[in-house]
Amino acid sequence: MTRKSFISFLATVLILVPLTSAEESDDSVGNEVIGRYVAQNQSQENSLRGLQMDVDINANLPKLQKEGKLHALRHISRLGQITYQGLKFIGDNTIKNDVIVRYIRAETESQNIPEMGITPKNYKFKYKGVYEQDGRKLYVFHLTPRKKAVGLFKGELWVDASTYLPYRESGHFVKNPSIFLRKVEFTRDYEIRDGVAFPKHIESTIDTRFWGKAEMSINFSNYSHDGEDEHASVPAVVPVSQ
Repeated sequence: MTRKSFISFLATVLILVPLTSAEESDDSVGNEVIGRYVAQNQSQENSLRGLQMDVDINANLPKLQKEGKLHALRHISRLGQITYQGLKFIGDNTIKNDVIVRYIRAETESQNIPEMGITPKNYKFKYKGVYEQDGRKLYVFHLTPRKKAVGLFKGELWVDASTYLPYRESGHFVKNPSIFLRKVEFTRDYEIRDGVAFPKHIESTIDTRFWGKAEMSINFSNYSHDGEDEHASVPAVVPVSQ
């Protein structure tokens, strides 16, 4: 090998080695974070069981200029089953019956499937890096589901670096949860308090089959634990009068 060739070869090696090491480091960090996230999620699920919270859902159909608001109680049973109890609705019945009720039923059914969790069994994780928001250090991953099933989505997962709990989930469901809902996109934010990630806010855009685009904003508040598991059999939404 000539001196010129050797220098060229050495320069190539010096360029490639750091890049390879960085990729390996990213994979190592990503794998460690997901491992801790999955472990924390198991504890998280137990902490949320028996939890009750207020839910305020605002929805509108821009094309039809219709809107409505539902106030409800959301329950997570001791077995982890999610149910809603409608308390008060104001607005157009099309919003209530064809948007809010259908969305909640689809969301409830998909979240009540235990095997649909955000785990390496269900998703491929691609580590995107570390970001900071609201003073929090966050690990960001791109998620690709390993199969097309109700409850799975393609998008992003943000993991809080200090607790390894979910901070944000966003994307679109890869399989329509209802024949009346064509495409559901969402951003789901959590509030981390006392080592628990409580659902905080959901923004969702839905392409409905009959009414065009629907927009929904969901807020959660007033968290408390039930004394008894009395809500396990409550239907997804209890009809309420205007």
